[in-house]
Amino acid sequence: MIKWEAHACLPLHPQASFAPIDQLRDAGVHYVSVNVGMDMNPLAQVMAVIAGFRATIAANPGRYLQANSLADIHHAQATGKIAVGFDLEGAIPLLEQPEMVALYASLGVRQIHFAYNRNNTVADGCHDVTRGLTPLGVRMVQAVNAAGMLMDCSHTGRKCSLGIMAASSRPVIFSHANPLALIEHGRNITDEQIRACAATGGVVCVSGVSFFLGNTSPTAQDVARHAAYVADLVGVQHAGIGLDISFPEPGLNDDPPGDYDPTYWWPRSAGYDRALVRATFTPVDTWKELADALQQIGMTADEAALVMGGNMARVAQQVWPQS
Repeated sequence: MIKWEAHACLPLHPQASFAPIDQLRDAGVHYVSVNVGMDMNPLAQVMAVIAGFRATIAANPGRYLQANSLADIHHAQATGKIAVGFDLEGAIPLLEQPEMVALYASLGVRQIHFAYNRNNTVADGCHDVTRGLTPLGVRMVQAVNAAGMLMDCSHTGRKCSLGIMAASSRPVIFSHANPLALIEHGRNITDEQIRACAATGGVVCVSGVSFFLGNTSPTAQDVARHAAYVADLVGVQHAGIGLDISFPEPGLNDDPPGDYDPTYWWPRSAGYDRALVRATFTPVDTWKELADALQQIGMTADEAALVMGGNMARVAQQVWPQS
């Protein structure tokens, strides 16, 4: 059984420690998608982070493996390593050039969503005015499909996400999102979005962030409850896990350079208090508890295994390069 963490956040700094990746491996995770940049991060910062993270992976071949295919994840699992892929959170680092998608894919970016809470020239963010997927956005979806990259709709406006899912020829995922029906928050997604994701053959991976679970000290049981909602609505084959744990590193400043205003990206009007300062996350050891938590709410062991990684592995098999 592959355990698949669909989204985690190290400091966006080329010297960020990979100790949290070791913690995930020790908790039984076989693959983790690590953020390498968001819409507020300039291209120079994103590229420096990618270069630094790739160097750390290459310098520690006994611990990490750069994942470009599902076969790489199986190899990591068999050899006691953890496979690492990258994800981009926003289309601004694409510089309005669909050709940039393939470049990022060649550097290890395996999934992308097009907007980080706010609108850009490609897509709508979930905390901004509604427009829908732009004509450039349609071309970007096609580029993501062609590059064998996972198309993600986390942080994306509702109407826009439906447009992305309609435009995609491959399964689409939400790498870290929760059901709006359980917790009212602008970052959470509607039943319509969940159904549209399932209709593409995709997976909704539930987050472990306190704001979106409705618990200031979130637990494996909270995550299981949200995963069960998705499973009950559209089938267990469309539920997954993306805990979105953030791992700050004291003394390492990863703020974007220049005039950076966190309250723009995480507006108080949308339910944030001083950006994400007061957010709390499920602990890494949640991964050790999830199987029991999912079975306690009525799933079989096989169904829990699908939620914890089997479903995302299926989608990767359909989307990613085969070797």
